[in-house]
This record gives sequence, C-alpha cells and structure tokens, in this order.
Amino acid sequence: MSSENGSRIVVTGATGNVGTSLVRLLSEDPEVGSVLGVARRIPEWFPPKTSWTALDLAAEDIDLAEEFAGATAVVHLAWAFQPTHDPAVTWRTNVLGSIRVFEAVAAAKVPTLVHASSVGAYSPGPKDHAVDESWPTHGWPGAAYCREKAYLERALDSFQRAHRKIRVVRMRPAFLFKRESASEQRRIFGGRFLPGQLTRPELLPVLPDIPGLRVQALHTDDAATAYRLAARGEVRGAFNVAAEPPLDAAVLGEMLGARPVRMPPKAARSAIAAAWGLHLLPASPDLFDAVLRLPLMDCTRAHTELGWRPERTAVEVVEELLHGMREGAGEETEPMRGRRAG
Repeated sequence: MSSENGSRIVVTGATGNVGTSLVRLLSEDPEVGSVLGVARRIPEWFPPKTSWTALDLAAEDIDLAEEFAGATAVVHLAWAFQPTHDPAVTWRTNVLGSIRVFEAVAAAKVPTLVHASSVGAYSPGPKDHAVDESWPTHGWPGAAYCREKAYLERALDSFQRAHRKIRVVRMRPAFLFKRESASEQRRIFGGRFLPGQLTRPELLPVLPDIPGLRVQALHTDDAATAYRLAARGEVRGAFNVAAEPPLDAAVLGEMLGARPVRMPPKAARSAIAAAWGLHLLPASPDLFDAVLRLPLMDCTRAHTELGWRPERTAVEVVEELLHGMREGAGEETEPMRGRRAG
C-alpha cells in the first residue's frame, strides 16, 4: 500500500484492547497516509485508511518483511495471555513471534519500531514511591507473562546494538482498561465463572485488603495516544505510562462504597491457586505473586519528552470498566466481542 500522502504505520495485534484504540486513532490522523492491521483473524471493521492482513506470529513460515515493506513505523502490540496452563504456547507467540517481528523490521529497513513492553517487565520494586525507566527489567520469574516481557527487553537490547539506525521505543504501560475491553478482560483474567455481583458495586459491602496489592491503571485510549506520539515522533528508549492515583483497597473501597477487610496474601493466593488448578480461573497464582511485587511507575519522562498526559484518572478507568462489564461491552473484532458477565 502506498503512503505517498503520509506515513504508513503497521500495527500488530491490531484487533485487541490497545490495537483497536490505536488503529482508530491513527485512522483519524491526517498525517497518517495508511494503516495496516496485522491480526490472526480479519475483523468486520474497516476504519478509514486501514487495511488488514491475517497472520499468526507463532507460525514459522510467515513473511513479515514483505508486509512491513515501505512502512515508516511498526507498532508491535500482539500478545497472547492464554493458555496459562501451557506457557510453551504463549512463549511461541509472545517471545518467538516478537523476535520474528524485530527481525522483519530490520529486513524491511523500517526506520521505527515501537514495542509494547509492560510494567510486568520490571523487577520487584517499591509500593510507597514511584521508579523511573532505569529500574531493572528482570520481571518476576514465576509468572510467564513477566518472564516473557523481561526476555524481550533483553532481546531488544541486542537488537538495538545490531541496528543502531532503527529508532526503538519501548512503552511500559500500567494495566489497561476501557469500556469496550470489559468482556475480553473478563475472559482473560476472570473466566466464564466470574460472579456477576462483582460488576455491581452495591452488592459488595466489603473489599479484600491484601498487603502489597497496590497497582496503577490507565485508559486504553490514553495509552494509544502515547503509542501514536512514539510512532510519529523522534523519541527513543523506554517510557512509563500510567494514570493517577495508584489503586489499592482504600481507593477502590471509597469508589465502590465498600469497607476494606484485611486478608493475608497467602489466603488470597491459596484461593486463586485452587480455582486456577480446577480451570475455573484463567489468571494464575504466579501472576498474583507478580502483581504484589510490581513497582509503581514514575511517568515524568513521558510527560516531558513525549508530551503525553492521560485524560482520565485511574478511578474513572475502573468505573468505566465496571460499567462495561455490566453491559457486556465489546467491539467488532474477535478478541473484543461482547458478552455479559454472570
């Protein structure tokens, strides 16, 4: 596809949570000539200036360089969260598939690569103050998600040394939510047995207060803005992106009108492990261990160098997600299809 009238941007994982927001944003940008969305299944959704190609990054015989030819930037978002019971499967898609993307960027001589890293790439860190992008990125070894994100940080280190002319940006977002992602994220993390009452705050008189459970969130559309700025700008390196305030039992309890009740981490983990072992819960206890250890991120660099600030608070993000779960909200792509909870 020609990009004579503007930049040509390729987005992998274009039908997922972040991908749908970014594709929509790029399709409305007058300085973007065309967008190519890469996904396993082509959706019945055709934003302006957007075309689609169906590719599975886990396949060894795909020719990504041909798809990337002529691109001014590749934004790599594709990621598989499941099956958590078989980490070899996610490794093939997330790690080996990502390395194929990196190699194809170099082969096609694409000048810019924007990679979706994560807060999950960070080594355990503090909950009482925020850390910047220099914090170690060795992940939490027990959780496949964190291992994979951390491994790709090392792969990008090598890639940058070998391809110094390519501008590489690593986005490290907090947990990303939007109304339309509610059904997808329920399937990924909560499973089909998630009680419907969890989407109705008035039926939750108490809220578990687990020591260490203090995390950051961000609206997916705000994250997409950061990705667009990174793809079309001149910045390099890593950027933390998150909204305020950090979310813990006190903040969520006030938002939901629920009373925080102290719960030991071991008790919570045991319940999660039991549900995961019975295949009732997709999220693994190892991921719970990682979440308890994630540091809070300082986003000063994104504010000053990227020129980015979120438009919504973390509380507004959670409120929107809960509304989306009650409504069974979704989008016109296979990963984002809507479904009511409970």
